[in-house]
Amino acid sequence: MFRAKRLTNGEKRLIHESLSFINAEKSLINEYQKLINQEKSLINPVLILINEYQRLIHESLSFINAEKSLINLAPILIHKLKYLSTRFFSVTFFAAMSNFFRANVDAMASYVPGEQPKRGTQVIKLNSNENPYPPSPHALAALQKIDGEWLRRYPEPFGDQFRQAASQVLGVPSDWIIVGNGSDEILNVVMRACTEPGRKVVYPTPTYVLYRTLTEMQSADIIEIPYSEDYKLPVAELIAADGAVTFIASPNSPSGHVVPSPDLEKLASQLSGVLVIDEAYIDFAEADALALVKEYENVIIIRTLSKGYSLAGLRLGFGIAQPKLLQGLFKVKDSYNIDAIACTVATAAITDQAYKNACVAKIKASRTQLTREFKQLGFLVWESHTNFLLVQPPQQNAEYLYQKLKEQQILIRYFPHPGLLDKLRITIGTDEQNQVLVNAIKALL
Repeated sequence: MFRAKRLTNGEKRLIHESLSFINAEKSLINEYQKLINQEKSLINPVLILINEYQRLIHESLSFINAEKSLINLAPILIHKLKYLSTRFFSVTFFAAMSNFFRANVDAMASYVPGEQPKRGTQVIKLNSNENPYPPSPHALAALQKIDGEWLRRYPEPFGDQFRQAASQVLGVPSDWIIVGNGSDEILNVVMRACTEPGRKVVYPTPTYVLYRTLTEMQSADIIEIPYSEDYKLPVAELIAADGAVTFIASPNSPSGHVVPSPDLEKLASQLSGVLVIDEAYIDFAEADALALVKEYENVIIIRTLSKGYSLAGLRLGFGIAQPKLLQGLFKVKDSYNIDAIACTVATAAITDQAYKNACVAKIKASRTQLTREFKQLGFLVWESHTNFLLVQPPQQNAEYLYQKLKEQQILIRYFPHPGLLDKLRITIGTDEQNQVLVNAIKALL
């Protein structure tokens, strides 16, 4: 029979102490659990506060971004408000006059050219991309020899004297050339001949704003396709749009970039409508698209004597295309659109290629120097193949600089349009004019 062993006093004391220790541990665990529960009750409000703080930060960032957007949009809104106020004034006080115009003309905004100061005003004018050097001496001599009999009679209806001279310079037949009262008139003639309501006019943006104005005049459908930030031509989108007229300015304004020839050829080969390649600034570039005219009957190249030949005040431009395309354009041009003086002076100017090339070389050298100086001031400068630069000030205060320079009688170009709000377009002047500009900007930074 098993008998329980009697515990000694020492063993009893050890067991009692162990039980006491266990009870003490239980008490500690209970106290620790209470502390944990208390911490949880404290942490929860903290977490709520953190979440609320994060929400406030998010809302503040959204508000800041909204403010930035409003700041960026402010020049556009001001421009629109000015336009709307003008429209309101016109509608309020001249409501009866609106009966005179087509609805699309009544609704459209006018094209706004660069500011032209009055003659005799002492300004440094770098806002309209005029050539800073005088016209060819041959052109000025031709002007002096104008016979009064030429003014008494109507001029040649097609500007044949100029067409012959341009034919020799360009290496194309003279009947492949159409002459206009500035290249803008040739653009207008293309629009009158090829567009109407329901037909599409397509072009990448930003570019020459007149394309939109001419399209609105015809009530044609406007399709504007944005350039990428690096001004790569959106070829696929332009082809997909397949406009009755597609405008490509190359070199482009205000960016100054040249569209690669393979991109232009891809458009020419795949578009069903007319491809207008606007080469107003081609004299300052290294290559042109003239070869495409010889290969594609839907291509017309537009050029001017305003830039490379220093004849902006004369108003003479021309287009180059195959006769099949030109025959339709001749139907809608004005009967005597080129005056005798313009035709004579322009003929002398385009014949004097040596003088034009010398002026262009000086402008290119000045362009390189001015680019270097702007970069040293911290400006972002786009590569230019024109007689102007597109620049972004380091403080992105383009409109401020434009206004302050204007106060100093230095005119440059600011565009209150999306993508251009922080940029300036600056015509290349003489080296002396460029230095005055740089010094003035240094003082404003």
